[in-house]
Amino acid sequence: MLKVGLTGGLASGKSFVGQALAALGCHLIQADELGHETLLLGGEAYADVAREFGPGILNEDGTIDRKRLAAEVFDKPERLEKLNQLVHPHVFRRERELMETLAKCDQRGVVVVEAAILIETGNYKAFDRVIVVECSEELQIERAMKRDHLDREQVLARLRRQMPLAEKRKFADYVIDTCGSKEETLLRVRDVYEALRRIEA
Repeated sequence: MLKVGLTGGLASGKSFVGQALAALGCHLIQADELGHETLLLGGEAYADVAREFGPGILNEDGTIDRKRLAAEVFDKPERLEKLNQLVHPHVFRRERELMETLAKCDQRGVVVVEAAILIETGNYKAFDRVIVVECSEELQIERAMKRDHLDREQVLARLRRQMPLAEKRKFADYVIDTCGSKEETLLRVRDVYEALRRIEA
């Protein structure tokens, strides 16, 4: 099974690309979803995160309020690093287990793991190929404002805390630009998909 990492910046279109690859036949694993699952009551990271960040991040029913947790690490690199240390090992383990299960069922398949900070964590090294999704910063700002209901300064603050897309490109085997129409992006996705299938062939 070919293991492919998919990443990009804020509102660059990586989820759209991930879904398009899934529609073409790839197995898609979304790291964000796995991370959310580890924080659920009974999840592998729940107890450690609740202990580290305190009762202020908990709802009345004991579940973690992800917005309050996000506020605890916003603009606090050392606290964000601590949260990542508590969550990421479980996410990586889940990814490995899912990929192993898929490989048993579809040895010649392509599995794509969509992860916002694939490169920053060093986890990109676990993959055979890396796809970076990019677009202009102005388009990132426009999309994020619309999608997340943020103002321009809030979006810029988020972008400043991310690895620049130009840096991410250096780790890419394939770059998919999403500045054009959805149809144009889908054509680029198909080109990359066909290139990946040729590797497996």
